[in-house]
Amino acid sequence: MQLRVKFAAAAAAVVAAAGVSAITVPAAAAPAGCSVQYKVVSEWQGGFQGDIAITSLGGSLTGWTLEFDFPSAAQGVSNGWNADWSQSGAHVTAKSLSWNGNVPSDGSVSIGFIGKWSGSNPVPGAFTVNGVTCTGASPSPSPSPSPSASPSASPSASPSPSPSPKQSPSPSPSPSPSPSPQPGGPAPQLHVSGNRLVTSAGKPYRLLGVNRSSGEFACIQGRGMWDGPADQASVDAMKPWNIHVVRVPLNEECWLGTADVPSGGTSGAAYQQAVKDYVKLLVTNGITPIVEMHWNYGQYTGAGAGCSDVAATCQKPMPDAKYAPTFWTQVANAFKGDNAVIFDLFNEPYPDAANNWSDATAAWTCLRDGGTCTGIGYQVAGMQDLVDAVRATGATNVIMTAGLTWTNDLSQWLKYKPQDPTGNLMASWHSYNFNGCVDTTCWNNTIGAVAAQVPVVAGEIGQNTCAHDYIDKVMNWADANGVGYLAWTWNAWGICDSSGNVLITDANGTPTSTFGEGFKAHLVTQNPYA
Repeated sequence: MQLRVKFAAAAAAVVAAAGVSAITVPAAAAPAGCSVQYKVVSEWQGGFQGDIAITSLGGSLTGWTLEFDFPSAAQGVSNGWNADWSQSGAHVTAKSLSWNGNVPSDGSVSIGFIGKWSGSNPVPGAFTVNGVTCTGASPSPSPSPSPSASPSASPSASPSPSPSPKQSPSPSPSPSPSPSPQPGGPAPQLHVSGNRLVTSAGKPYRLLGVNRSSGEFACIQGRGMWDGPADQASVDAMKPWNIHVVRVPLNEECWLGTADVPSGGTSGAAYQQAVKDYVKLLVTNGITPIVEMHWNYGQYTGAGAGCSDVAATCQKPMPDAKYAPTFWTQVANAFKGDNAVIFDLFNEPYPDAANNWSDATAAWTCLRDGGTCTGIGYQVAGMQDLVDAVRATGATNVIMTAGLTWTNDLSQWLKYKPQDPTGNLMASWHSYNFNGCVDTTCWNNTIGAVAAQVPVVAGEIGQNTCAHDYIDKVMNWADANGVGYLAWTWNAWGICDSSGNVLITDANGTPTSTFGEGFKAHLVTQNPYA
């Protein structure tokens, strides 16, 4: 299931105060003069992205504090990057971070934020840096809002692009030389504390973002590596959406470089390097990457089968014992030591469908222990096998493990969860409107029970009705229960139809009408650190 769309996003720019002040103060405390350029990069109904360039004139800075007041009481900063942001009433303060406090004379530093507004979005009229007023030309008027299209959402479960759609309930580059960091620098180092994911400083962190499909299918279809750009510009397009997490689906056989990867498909060392480059790019930009095994080896033709191939060309019911432990050993070795990277062991298990829903205990046991599982013709690697493979490398990265029924059923996840000696285990849940667990009663009784004990993230959310009413319900419930969520999918595959959930129409990050618009409008209001 997938879509493709093309549509150019409008960007509006507003230049505000620039000039040199006549105030003289000690160089260590403040600049001799300063200029500030305030730009509205993009605007939608109720929200916008602002960029601010600060230039020190007549002296250098060894630390800076920018201050300004919004003209309207309804304006505010929701989230920001490259500075320590705070707001009291209409007054906004942005303080330098450890890595960008030194600004040479006539040098500049850029910071940015996601803002909110209602009624109108006027430009602030005055700015100070370390108490010095940055005077100059009057700001141009702010652009008129370009409201986001009406919310109506995109298609079905996680699609996997082009020829090979992602079936079942979710079908589910090199970086530029010097990418600019997202909020406050690189993505945070993470670990589990109780039922929360926290940073190395102990601050709670909720996984909020999107899936970026193609690493699972392009290579095995002989179509290279990524479907669309995987460069700095593509990451910059995510920032106006307030995206803090990107889940990157991978293909087991492409990573390992097996003979099943066709000519024209990126494989082995080249595939691994492309994944490492993209992961590094995300981390550098302050975005948490989740690397995930999506498609794998093993022939399966039973209930829910997406293909009859032995090769990793579709979603299989469980990981295979032949390659999966080796895959995770190598992935763990590639990223161990960087706990900004999260491991999602397997996309959407469905051993319960494979045994015709006849024995739930056997299905949960298969999920955890693997081996010979009813209805699956290959030897299975269970979640415990894969946790053991990761931990044997010495990697302490946070691990996500799924439930049954294409990751929608967490009813016995706590009973059958694998053992993790590091304690860095969290639950993965997928939620689409065509799944079985689709209302607050089910979420409270099952997902909520798990979330009370371990961190939970909805690694995929979506709906197949070209609306966003269902994901709105999921997100509102998740917000109230400390659960993270990632929408499927950040790929420019087309307009909304019934075949896939697509967030963007082009590489610039223009939201689809109306699934993408609805998700973006909600995401920009969220703070992952709240």
